[in-house]
Amino acid sequence: MMKTKIETNRLLLRQFVPEDYEAVFEFASHPEVQRYTGTASLKSLEEAKELIANVWLKDYATYGYGRLACMYKPDNKIIGFAGLKYLPELGGITDLGYRFLPEYWNKGIATEAAIALIKYGFESLQLERIHAIVMPENGASSRVLEKAGFRYYKTDDYDGDGGSYYWYEILKMDYEKANC
Repeated sequence: MMKTKIETNRLLLRQFVPEDYEAVFEFASHPEVQRYTGTASLKSLEEAKELIANVWLKDYATYGYGRLACMYKPDNKIIGFAGLKYLPELGGITDLGYRFLPEYWNKGIATEAAIALIKYGFESLQLERIHAIVMPENGASSRVLEKAGFRYYKTDDYDGDGGSYYWYEILKMDYEKANC
């Protein structure tokens, strides 16, 4: 399996490795990072190791892609994740997601990562459509997606919790039109 590596001016997106567990724990245990995710904060370094092994590494092996470690090059530090995730439980859609430490918010990092991942998804993975799902109260994330070219298309449940989420999508044909 080929190792994914995506580079922008400020970011290096690469596959997680088991040794990233301390960085994963730092962002995935932070209550503000987890606030709009619907998942609980990690409670231990062991949970961070399990997340890497049982989710991210498994996704790479099973689907060929998944969430990526996001390194902020000026600080040479993993500040969160950004990546595409195949969701078989939702009819096989591919979801774009990201989470970053709060000190890196409002710097354009999420938009920079999203734009690079859209290009990767359409040009390297040959996807036809990419989705993103956002809690309505997370206006900042909605703005990131819109800046990156996504369009809102429905409000619907996501994971059977009965909640209402904003669903966004970007189509390959729209990406190609915008980037000719």
